[in-house]
Amino acid sequence: MDGQRSDRSRSRSSTDRTSSAMSYNPRIFSHVSVSTKESQDYASWDRQSSPATILLCGSKSSQSSLVPKEHQMFMEEAYNSAICFKMLRDTGTLDPLQIKYITKKMKKMAQRSPSMVMESIHDYFKDNPEISSRHRFRLFQVLQAVIGVPDVLEEKWQRDFMQLALEHMTKSTELDDIYQDAASNVLLALCWHSWPAVAKHLETELLTGVFPHRSLLYVMGILSSREELLKKEDRESWKDLLSEIARKSVPFLNTDVWSKELLWTLTKSVKTHQEHTPEKDFLFTYYGLILQAEENSTTIRTHLKTLLETSHQWPKQREGIALTVGLAAVRHLDDAWAVLEQFGRSTPIKWSLQNFSLKSLEDLRWKWAGSTIILSYGQMAAKAKSHILPWVDNILSRMIFYFRFSSWDEILKQSFLTAITMLIGAISRNEGAHSYEFSQTSELLECLMILMEKEPQDTLLTSIRQQAIHIVSRLCALRPPIDVDKKSRLLSICFCSVFALPLLDALEKHTCLFLEPPNIQGLYNQTMEAVDHMLQCFMMQNPTTNELYFLLSHLYVWLSSEKIHERQRAVHRCTTLFKFLNHKRCLNTKETFRRVGQLVAMLGILCQDADRTVQCFSLEAMGHFYQLLIHWRAEEIPELERENPQEFPQPDAVGAALWSSGDHRGTLLIPRDMASKSDNIFFMSSNQAIKEIMNHLSMAELTDLIWTAIDGLGSTSNSWVQAAANMLFLVIQEHGGNLTTVGKMGQAIHHHLCAIQMPQAKDSALRVITLLARNHIPELVAAFLDFSTPLDSHAFRLWRALGAEQPASHLVLTMLMAWLQKRPLLSSASDSSSCPKEKPYLRSLAAMNTIHELQFAREFKKAVHDAFPQLFLALLAQIHYILELNQPTEPEQEQKAQEAAMPSPQSCSTSLEALKSLLSTTGHWHDFAHLELMSAWEHFTSIHTYPQAVGLLARAMVQNHCKEIKAILSYLLPSLQSQQERERKTAILVLIEFLYSPALLEVISKQAVLNVLARRLQDTSSEIRVASLQGLGNILFHSEKGILLRGQLPAFLSGFYQNNETVVVGIMGMVSDVLHRLGTEGAGAQSLSIAINTRHFFDDERDNIRAAAMALFGDLVATMTDRELSGLRTQVCQSMVPLLLHLKDQCPAVVTQAKFTFYRCAVLLRWQPRHTLFCTLAWETGLSARHFLWTCLMTHGREEFSMHLSQAINYLHSHHRHIKTWAALFIGYTTCYQPRAVSQMINDMDTKLLFSTFKDLKKDPDPGIREFATRQLAFLREVSVRSKK
Repeated sequence: MDGQRSDRSRSRSSTDRTSSAMSYNPRIFSHVSVSTKESQDYASWDRQSSPATILLCGSKSSQSSLVPKEHQMFMEEAYNSAICFKMLRDTGTLDPLQIKYITKKMKKMAQRSPSMVMESIHDYFKDNPEISSRHRFRLFQVLQAVIGVPDVLEEKWQRDFMQLALEHMTKSTELDDIYQDAASNVLLALCWHSWPAVAKHLETELLTGVFPHRSLLYVMGILSSREELLKKEDRESWKDLLSEIARKSVPFLNTDVWSKELLWTLTKSVKTHQEHTPEKDFLFTYYGLILQAEENSTTIRTHLKTLLETSHQWPKQREGIALTVGLAAVRHLDDAWAVLEQFGRSTPIKWSLQNFSLKSLEDLRWKWAGSTIILSYGQMAAKAKSHILPWVDNILSRMIFYFRFSSWDEILKQSFLTAITMLIGAISRNEGAHSYEFSQTSELLECLMILMEKEPQDTLLTSIRQQAIHIVSRLCALRPPIDVDKKSRLLSICFCSVFALPLLDALEKHTCLFLEPPNIQGLYNQTMEAVDHMLQCFMMQNPTTNELYFLLSHLYVWLSSEKIHERQRAVHRCTTLFKFLNHKRCLNTKETFRRVGQLVAMLGILCQDADRTVQCFSLEAMGHFYQLLIHWRAEEIPELERENPQEFPQPDAVGAALWSSGDHRGTLLIPRDMASKSDNIFFMSSNQAIKEIMNHLSMAELTDLIWTAIDGLGSTSNSWVQAAANMLFLVIQEHGGNLTTVGKMGQAIHHHLCAIQMPQAKDSALRVITLLARNHIPELVAAFLDFSTPLDSHAFRLWRALGAEQPASHLVLTMLMAWLQKRPLLSSASDSSSCPKEKPYLRSLAAMNTIHELQFAREFKKAVHDAFPQLFLALLAQIHYILELNQPTEPEQEQKAQEAAMPSPQSCSTSLEALKSLLSTTGHWHDFAHLELMSAWEHFTSIHTYPQAVGLLARAMVQNHCKEIKAILSYLLPSLQSQQERERKTAILVLIEFLYSPALLEVISKQAVLNVLARRLQDTSSEIRVASLQGLGNILFHSEKGILLRGQLPAFLSGFYQNNETVVVGIMGMVSDVLHRLGTEGAGAQSLSIAINTRHFFDDERDNIRAAAMALFGDLVATMTDRELSGLRTQVCQSMVPLLLHLKDQCPAVVTQAKFTFYRCAVLLRWQPRHTLFCTLAWETGLSARHFLWTCLMTHGREEFSMHLSQAINYLHSHHRHIKTWAALFIGYTTCYQPRAVSQMINDMDTKLLFSTFKDLKKDPDPGIREFATRQLAFLREVSVRSKK
């Protein structure tokens, strides 16, 4: 500093010498000036980087050794002075850009030689009084700039330039106010160097008693608004001086001329009412300070009333009036309040509040008077400081009143927010504010919420939202605290108003037609920062986990939004909040962290968002939350780190990562070299980060996480559903083995599965079930049964997922069978009072439904096959259980047991269909075919025919040599010991049929079987005792019984020819029973006799006898072995055509027996394809089925061709139209494919019979038969002609 001062003193001394030399040698000055003019060009100055003084020194350097030092300095100073002179002269003719350049050059010269520059400017003004006003205006601008360059200005120049400014401040020129303002600016520049002198002059001018000139007010206004013009210590002096001037100006209020001049100046129009006028701003302040110093209440009220009655049309006018009222209220709060109250009750204000149509200019004076009043109240609060606290509620109530009832527009909104900001600021500065209860806080919040709600959702043109949010942030520190419900509504409205805004690009498009468009990016950033600050204030005011959960719960709605930019904004707020909390560590660690799992789930789902920005923000938020959680759980954190938490760098301090889309053009990523050990989570992938956090969660928190992810499956956003499914899979994969309430989770997944549209997301959810099945099959099975009646497609997919892994499918099936066996009987089927809310057998029925469907699932194919014996017996018992539930209990119902015992169609059919599908899907379709062709399934629909149905099914398995008989027998014996009667009954019925199987003795000895049956004679059930007794009479235990039974057969055969139809049918049934009781021993040599006698009755006129005969023939065929077939083959072959034709018999019973016997014969003859033959016989009708059966007969019976044809021709004489028609079709097929063989076999009589038959068939109702008959007639004629030739 000392060195700098010495340099400046040397510079000043040399300058003085140079100046004196030049004054004594005008020729030198003239010569230098002329030479400079000839050699310099201002256009070339822009291309040079060094000042002229430097160039001069450089050009004379070669002569420095030849010239004395003082002379060298003299020449240098003279040259610079000449340059300065020329530049000052040229300012009158140059354009603004060159003026700017000259000003810059002059400032540089003033840095090296301030006195020389000051002297040049002073002399130029003095020597050139005739210059134009515009030239002088520009010189004032240059002088203002130069005065600000040196740190210290000599008193001479301070005095001279102050005088110069004062002379021209009040001078009237063609430039009007700008000329005076330029001169005034010189005076303002001098304030930095000579504040006391300027202040003294200002004080003198203001206190003359004459209303001050405009330029003087301009200076005062600039000094009041621009603090940088004065040094810090001078700023305080200025405020004191201003107050003193105002105090001394109080008498002027009673001077009529001065007062009128003041009011006229305050209300006069300017070119534009929007521009800033420092003189008017100061005048409002000055007026307020004078009223503040006034002691007379009447005078104060009179002046304030007069001021308020002026126009309120323009913003600056309203703000100025409010400022004057506020300043007056510092010492006269009662008077200011009274004036505002009186003004508010005036007629113009009432009219403006009632929103009458305002058309004239006079009306517009009052349109925004409410805004003025609101601003006035705000200024009163801001200026009154410590005195305001008792007045706050009253002031706030008046502000709210005028806000609600004034004309609603941007002016009112902005005035209200400005005033509220001033009021809140005044309250915050008051020491007693934190203990004071404010009664108007709730109403103020309502107003703020209305403001935000009514802001347009598609534009962001003002700072209304930002200001309202800032006010909310400051309100949260006041008492009483914001009500929870109101805070909830406030957050919802705030988030909706901000997050729902369109993208930045769309917001900016709304400003394309604006002459001066607002900075949308800046407004947007400030608004988002305001939201962040509000959330942080809420947390600082109430640093509890409940508060954090409360805030996050309102963010969750937006975190799961379908719109990308809304998710971006919400997750950014979440990230900022966690960063703040992690830095401050202000949360109360003694409280329980609520819904941690929900938070982790939300962030985890967002980490998989389709938008890159959302992903990164979510991962960052998860990192901050992780650090917060670690601190919370008091794990190993160094004490130093706790005391000095890491300070995170700001976005402009670190490289930004650019994102794909959205509002955020970049975001913060912590560089790896700046990260501490605890920051490693910021560099993990989302899955790794989630796993790391989950390691620090309790089981209850993990459960909460899972439930949140499950809830996410119900989202309408496909991407959210997919992310939730992935999140759920990750958690179950890591911690699924230790979960509880898994059943409810499975039910919830099923509930949402119905709504999931994306196949990939649905597959992910199903994979979760597969993972859960590794440890929780019992719970899941029990839960799934609750929604498996009926079993929809989504539930079926869940069951398939449950058994997707091989061990799980076996366990699932085992659990289903266990549930199937939990069959509680109701005490009274008709007594609803004994039933709980749900019927106790619902899960048993659901298990039955599920087993039925899972038999067709690929995942359960092996499990069902392996569990066939258990399933077979369980389903038989289940059918009996269903029949039990539908038994009548009333006395009158018992009399009609046969009719009333029918179960509900759905439950009975499902259990029966499950049994059918078990047989058909596990390779036991032969057994299924037996009962299907016999129409024996209907026996399972009644409790009375149930034993017969079970017996027929078991008998079919024995006759078809079922491979599962041994396995079934191993489960039969334990079933006989069951506590449930139905299971014992089912087991004994199956066992007595299995006694005819050779496989029986491979599993259990004959004596063991006898012991089992003997013990069952003591059973409590009479049906079981009877069945056991029947089993004990089996031929297995009585070998001599076969001889006795075969000895009875001849007598039975002779009874076939009795006249009594019932007797004949009964005898045939007895023969069938004998054949069954003989078992594998069979009828022996009498088989042929039985076959011949039975076939005789195939065409009997009596329906029951035909059916009985065919049934007996089928039973006989079933007992035949390969060695016996040779003797009976002819009988079997001769029966094929009659059986085939009787498929069209008029009696349904005959048709059924014909089908079954035909199938048994085909099996015995080893026809193929057997399964297709069964399906055709069982379910197909029409010409195609008949053609297939004819093809089978012709293919496998070529040796018996003539026999089959002759049998068919004989049936053309039948009295049964359908059989005759079927025979004709049979012959027709044969004729088409074997015309020569047919023509050789039939005679003329047969031919005539065929012609007659086909002519009759042309009249058949079936169009297919008519067409076939027509073609056959033509074909027969052709064949007949050929045979004659």
